[in-house]
Amino acid sequence: MNDTRAPQLSAFPRTPFASASRLPPGRVTLEPVIDGLVADGLLAQADAERARVGGRATRGLDAVHPLVLLANLKLPSAQRPGSELGLEALTEWLARASGRAYLRIDPTKISVADVTDLVSHAYARRHRILPVDVTPTHARIATSEPMALDWLPDIQRLLRREIELVVTNPLDLHRYTMEFFGVTRSVRGAKDMRDGGTEAPSFEQLVELGRSGDVNADDHHIVHVVDWLLQYAYEQRASDIHLEPRRDIGRVRFRIDGVLHKVFEMPPPVMSAAVSRIKVLGRMDLAERRRPQDGRIKTRSPGGREVEMRLSTMPTAFGEKVVMRIFDPDTAFKPIEQLGFDAGEASAWNDLVQRPHGIVLVTGPTGSGKTTTLYSTLKKLASDDVNVCTVEDPIEMVATELNQMQVHTAIDLTFAQGVRTLLRQDPDIIMIGEIRDLDTAQMAVQASLTGHLVLSTLHTNDAPSAITRLLDLGLPHYLIASTLNGVLAQRLVRTLCTHCKQPRAVDPEGWRALVGPASDLPPPTTACGPVGCLECRNTGYFGRLGIYELMTMTAPLRAMIRADMELAGFSRAAVGTGLRTLRMAGAEKVALGLTTIEEVMTVLPPQE
Repeated sequence: MNDTRAPQLSAFPRTPFASASRLPPGRVTLEPVIDGLVADGLLAQADAERARVGGRATRGLDAVHPLVLLANLKLPSAQRPGSELGLEALTEWLARASGRAYLRIDPTKISVADVTDLVSHAYARRHRILPVDVTPTHARIATSEPMALDWLPDIQRLLRREIELVVTNPLDLHRYTMEFFGVTRSVRGAKDMRDGGTEAPSFEQLVELGRSGDVNADDHHIVHVVDWLLQYAYEQRASDIHLEPRRDIGRVRFRIDGVLHKVFEMPPPVMSAAVSRIKVLGRMDLAERRRPQDGRIKTRSPGGREVEMRLSTMPTAFGEKVVMRIFDPDTAFKPIEQLGFDAGEASAWNDLVQRPHGIVLVTGPTGSGKTTTLYSTLKKLASDDVNVCTVEDPIEMVATELNQMQVHTAIDLTFAQGVRTLLRQDPDIIMIGEIRDLDTAQMAVQASLTGHLVLSTLHTNDAPSAITRLLDLGLPHYLIASTLNGVLAQRLVRTLCTHCKQPRAVDPEGWRALVGPASDLPPPTTACGPVGCLECRNTGYFGRLGIYELMTMTAPLRAMIRADMELAGFSRAAVGTGLRTLRMAGAEKVALGLTTIEEVMTVLPPQE
């Protein structure tokens, strides 16, 4: 967690409430807090009595922070009828009442190694503090006890830095104190436990043999570090985990909403052991470090749901790099309507995939959501009276409703051979992971001609380009015209955070660049823009949705498919028959206030 940006503070003036005088020095206690909440109009008098009764019922639980006790009582807010005084609202009140800034801890913006070097674990727990940002001249320290500052002179004398105090949620403070110091202790323990193993040296270590030994992948420190990383990635909504070895220090990065964030650093021996631990979990060959390998891990999320991770290793100059792609079933098997399809697109797509035979293609670059669209569609189609079979490389998500087969090129089980096998399995619907070559394309056509519905993917810029791609593979134009039912091109765009987005005027130049000079679509009067808040890590975006270009093959379009077909003319004809391009789909999402022009422009193919 080594992002150089400091954690963001909430934006409110630091003027104390009138209740500030009601908070005595020392640890926060229940009675002054209740009195202060009443004085500031956040708590009604009747609810204050209920809070006092609840406090007396928990008397003796000294370790429980008073704000946690009050939050657990779910008291109604006197200022916001219908809402409760939650822990974050109570923490914000405590911050203002004590004249301090409020901070909601974002762990991806904290350098764990730096903050845990500042104070000891015992000291942080005893005083309920946690450093959250450290520079050579400044230290920001979070606390849940803003009136108990007897430790502050010692810290100032020891650190010789300017100290800034912020108030944070007591539960977050306790949790991250335990996690940060725990994982740091494990990393240090793993680094110290050298067993003098015989690991093949990395490229850069060839001149320094014997500089360091291995760390055992089964060591409990390494187990703890890897377990923490997996759980932490899931909690932060990461779609991919990157473990990247370097000469002096290895780094861990998470991809969140399509953007990579550096979140942690490890010494090279610990990074090597963590990679080995992951390979053990993925049932990969631990001794093979020279060749790329693939594997998978099935685990449980903190909430108890099963989550699959696809592993890929790659030898680099400094050791093996690992990427783990996380497949959350709740994301991979969403209803079509929740993926970003509007009502018309969803209806047209459902009509395509419910035809008894033919080929339906999904196109787009890597990471554009093609797999999610296909899995969500197959999940809906796989009823008790339908046999759905897939051939994939690799199997992305194991689904009990599907009969899934994985490609193994080492034993000549290719996509084409897999489809040939599936045709003898009495299938109704066949999903081919990707059409990469002529053999696979020919088998897809053969399957559709013999009465099967075939779904597959291609890598093309837009929907009409799928036709020229199939022609380039060598598929005869008359077979494409007779078997292809439709093509769906798609992209993923980040959606604006619903907690902080604000209306703003639409830039006419940006709108014309988005919809294209040939379009006469007028810009909307207002759209929305990103602001940034605690919920979205001050990016202004939270989550992603799809934009789609669905081309249904009609008789005029089929007639235009020729071996020497001109793509530009075909694309114009497709638009003339009702095709809504990716640009138009993106413009609609901008007009609805779901995303921005700038975000859509980053994923669109270049305009011819």
